[in-house]
Amino acid sequence: MYISEHMTPDPITVPPDMSLPEARRILNTHHIRHLPVVDREKKLIGIVTDRDLRSAYPSSVTSKRDKILAFEQVGKTTVADIMTTSCAALSPDASLDDALLLFDREKIGGIPILSEEGIVLGFFSILDLTAAYRKLFGMAERGSLLIGLEDDGRDNILSKIVLLLEKNNIVLTRLIRLSESNDTAKIYMRINSQRPADVYRLLEMQGFLLLQ
Repeated sequence: MYISEHMTPDPITVPPDMSLPEARRILNTHHIRHLPVVDREKKLIGIVTDRDLRSAYPSSVTSKRDKILAFEQVGKTTVADIMTTSCAALSPDASLDDALLLFDREKIGGIPILSEEGIVLGFFSILDLTAAYRKLFGMAERGSLLIGLEDDGRDNILSKIVLLLEKNNIVLTRLIRLSESNDTAKIYMRINSQRPADVYRLLEMQGFLLLQ
């Protein structure tokens, strides 16, 4: 699955000379957390986040006089003054795995999606990643059920599971084997069934050990 299938296309972008109050208004109005900053050719030059803006505004414990002075300064400040210029980015043909690794390594909440020329084509957030993986693993499908099994070491265990379910007209949509560090493994499968108890019974009758 590729980023282009799940990103927000044509995201809201701002010029570097936009004031902080205007940037804050855009974030609040559109309920977003990131604003890519672009030049006149729509090429990415930085990014400003809601956290950046919160840091720029005076604290609630600031004295009234200092707060007034701080707000005056904020009004004169542009996004170019506080934006991050070393931005992690991906191309539209990057995979979900690429995004997951980048989120984990950079500890960021969103990734600009750029063309080869550096033009902003989209934006991909942690929420987009979560929604994509929910779809990938069938969590939102009607009648979807996740079942875990111990890998007991029998030969061709995955093939045997598939054949057993097909023989009993049980729809299998996902099948994953996860290896453990101590030479054991667990198997997770997602099926579509309105009678889960019957599926559990069938698996147990064939000697499969259900995960609790």
